[in-house]
Amino acid sequence: MSRGGVRRRPNRRSAWPRAAVLVLALPLAAAGAERTITLPSDDPSARLADGPGAQETRNACGVCHSLDYIGTQPRGGAAQWQAVVTKMIKVFGAPITDEDAKAIVEYLATRYGPAR
Repeated sequence: MSRGGVRRRPNRRSAWPRAAVLVLALPLAAAGAERTITLPSDDPSARLADGPGAQETRNACGVCHSLDYIGTQPRGGAAQWQAVVTKMIKVFGAPITDEDAKAIVEYLATRYGPAR
């Protein structure tokens, strides 16, 4: 008996939690093996027009959404595209550097600017 006449149970640890960790960890370890996947080719509407800034736009914008999203936006000048890029950075947390943002805005205003 322990203090105060209260009987305590012996401190036994179950082997179950350790076994569960081992069973759960094995598939995760196997998942660390190198694998490759082949993505389907882009839909033609998701191909950006060539030009200076196209690669920066593909890299930055394609991380979060399909590139066909760009072509569905209203055509606009540099001020409109600057607002869109700023929104993507400040509201949605797009990881775009100032240098890339400038190149992207110039590219979008040139290739996806107002219809002439």
